[in-house]
Amino acid sequence: MPVEELTPELARLRLAIANVYFVGRQGAPWALVDTGTPHSARRIRSAAAQRFGAGERPAAILLTHGHFDHSGSARDLAEMWDVPIYAHRLERPFLTGKSAYPPKDPTVGGAMAFLSRFFPSAAPDLHDRLRDLPEGGEVPGMPGWRWLHTPGHAPGHVVFFEESESTLLAGDACTTMDLDSAIGMVTQRPRISRPPAPFTSDWDEAHRSVQLLAALRPLVIGCGHGEPMKGSDVSSELAELARSFPRPRHGRYATEPARTDESGVVYLPPPVPGPLAALFWNRADSTRGSVARGGDSAGGAEQRSSVPQGRHPRAHPIRTKQS
Repeated sequence: MPVEELTPELARLRLAIANVYFVGRQGAPWALVDTGTPHSARRIRSAAAQRFGAGERPAAILLTHGHFDHSGSARDLAEMWDVPIYAHRLERPFLTGKSAYPPKDPTVGGAMAFLSRFFPSAAPDLHDRLRDLPEGGEVPGMPGWRWLHTPGHAPGHVVFFEESESTLLAGDACTTMDLDSAIGMVTQRPRISRPPAPFTSDWDEAHRSVQLLAALRPLVIGCGHGEPMKGSDVSSELAELARSFPRPRHGRYATEPARTDESGVVYLPPPVPGPLAALFWNRADSTRGSVARGGDSAGGAEQRSSVPQGRHPRAHPIRTKQS
């Protein structure tokens, strides 16, 4: 699929399951926002050459967050172009191998939740290329843009906003397709919707982040998933999503979030009970060495979990409530 220009300074490349964005004009500094899944580097580099000219490289690679479908090709591209990768400091533990993200939740319901069990969870290790976004809100390689912290879907999730054109790159703070519906995933009818549910581990923060986006009143929006949208419908649909934010009714993080800090995950709510949830949990334990469940049947007790060597070497011990 060719590069699609959204504004004179913004273009979208649609990959298999996510979008990446080129910010800048030919002959001027430019930046890449997000990098898709692993093995997307050649296609992104080819699209960059199509838009900016052969041999042109970005000033920086910017990540809205570190989930595999946004950071998967970041290392390959950074090494090809010899450029830095920027992300929020709260994404650093997940992008340097110090901590795993909170486990995905296939029990939350919906089409994406069903498919999520087949998706990888690990983020790439970018430690030697990774830089923290500047604290002041400026965006390296993207003059005129600013970043805003929008946690919920990921602890260090950010969006990028350009005020003069009211343009918003929203990452996964929201989507422009209904990932909870199989029909919505197939048709990809443009519709501003909640963030991808099985990978969202703090729904209170996710709601507050959508409220922040609505307050920006953008006229152009590009998300990680779905078709970009333009016009007054963008602001009105964001406002409606902020007013009637659809929290999940069940699932691991529906009533209690995962807790994280600058070292990574420090607390996880217990998995949702039931045979299907237990199957996913045991599978995750065997492959990633996540939090072990204890055996205190009295309820209300807390137990320190084992944190596997090499996966969370500097993370705080994770504590889970026993049900």
